[in-house]
Amino acid sequence: MSATPLPPNPPTRTALVWLRRDLRLHDHAALHAALTSAQQVVLVFVFDTGILDPLPRCDRRVEFIRESLVEIDAALRAMAPRAGLICRHGDPLVEIPAVARAVGATLVLAAHDDEPQALARDAAVAQALATNGTQWHSVKDQVVFERRDILTQTGKPYGVFTPYLRAWLARLEAAGGADVAQRSTAGLAHKLAALDATLACGVPSLERMGFETSNLRQLGITPGSTGAQALLKDFLPRMGAYEERRNFPSIKGPSYMGVHLRFGTVSIRELVRAALPAQRSGDPGARVWLAELVWREFYVQILANFPHVATRAFKPDYDAIQWDSDAAAQQRFAAWCAGRTGYPLVDAAMLQLNQTGYMHNRLRMVAGSFLVKHLGLDWRWGERYFAQQLNDFDLASNNGGWQWVASSGCDAQPYFRIFNPISQSEKFDTQGPFIRRYLPALAQLDAKSIHAPWLARPLTLAAAGVVLGDGPDANYPLPIVDHAQARAKTLLRYSVIKKPGIGSEAVSD
Repeated sequence: MSATPLPPNPPTRTALVWLRRDLRLHDHAALHAALTSAQQVVLVFVFDTGILDPLPRCDRRVEFIRESLVEIDAALRAMAPRAGLICRHGDPLVEIPAVARAVGATLVLAAHDDEPQALARDAAVAQALATNGTQWHSVKDQVVFERRDILTQTGKPYGVFTPYLRAWLARLEAAGGADVAQRSTAGLAHKLAALDATLACGVPSLERMGFETSNLRQLGITPGSTGAQALLKDFLPRMGAYEERRNFPSIKGPSYMGVHLRFGTVSIRELVRAALPAQRSGDPGARVWLAELVWREFYVQILANFPHVATRAFKPDYDAIQWDSDAAAQQRFAAWCAGRTGYPLVDAAMLQLNQTGYMHNRLRMVAGSFLVKHLGLDWRWGERYFAQQLNDFDLASNNGGWQWVASSGCDAQPYFRIFNPISQSEKFDTQGPFIRRYLPALAQLDAKSIHAPWLARPLTLAAAGVVLGDGPDANYPLPIVDHAQARAKTLLRYSVIKKPGIGSEAVSD
């Protein structure tokens, strides 16, 4: 939905800032707009029951959000007497207009959210506010460029990443960095409205909302801006090595900022500002890391301009593919979810996801490709499972990633490119430390056998204490599919969309 222009002078007396995916108080677009246009400011967050109720009762993301809000609430209370964060647990369509009335706000500000359900929600909230004479205004915050900010020379959204990246960088440089300039929140302490204790009554506990404490802290994940800044401080000295280290899951290569970007405990503008000087000087690590940040924006604009991707293939021809869905397919899916496929790298990746809510990016490609092109299952099955499990789940990125491995998305891998889980394992976990971490039953295998235990000699397996199969004494399964056979079935399955001039030979890498 389009945003209404901010009102001219005289300034609004009270502006209500609705936090959603921007859980911080610095470099904050909506808060900056509020401080510019209003005499006093109130902040609110709604634990949306429409989103929370279907979730499992132990969900790291809910805990991450809650702890981030506790940090914000404490910071606001430290700034001014009787200040604080208003937290509600309910339906935003009810809660936001109610809070606006309670604090006398004539303006409600929030950051854009282009997910289809979010757009419908915001339109309904804006309409409800308008009936009370309250203005709604949304601003860009979670990306540098969005929607139709970056278009081709013919005025169309980009569907291929590399030219989009070039256009993105060119626009950024042409504006002299204005698009990533800090959105200052200076003066917040002086404009915080005094609130009744019944309004700013603290952040509700997990128990009060029907949730349980997760293993978030045991995993070393620190929510809020405090956690984001600590990770950024740790990553910046490593950024130069990002390109050479990022593909190896047992090496500390990534920034691990995904969950902080997802919930906005760090500003995307701050991350781009951190990378730009090194990128401009030709640093390969900074160049690749910045490109990864732009991939995120690429998928956001894809979702905004082609909303059908939320449920269907970006390339309509790919909706003709017939995926397996019988009882055997359901069993294969269950094995994939549980990390019981018999392919160690795939299984270790799934166990990492299940135990931590995180999966290394290289492994997301390997595990995703395995589901689609080895098991013959609809990419949407995997998309839904990742949506349930990932700490940093984001509809645009998750959908884009799954359509990439399924070859149905924009700028996706060709359908005949089929990841070989054994060669991927040998290349990116050569000595097997990642596999050993998540599959202790295989820990005593040598560096050659650990990638494909079923090919090892019986004496090798026995010496390592590995028993393959599904019997009572087995401690690791045999492969549920054969790679060569799966590859052949995939080429046949995808033949319904094969176009003239496209190679017919499978590429296995």
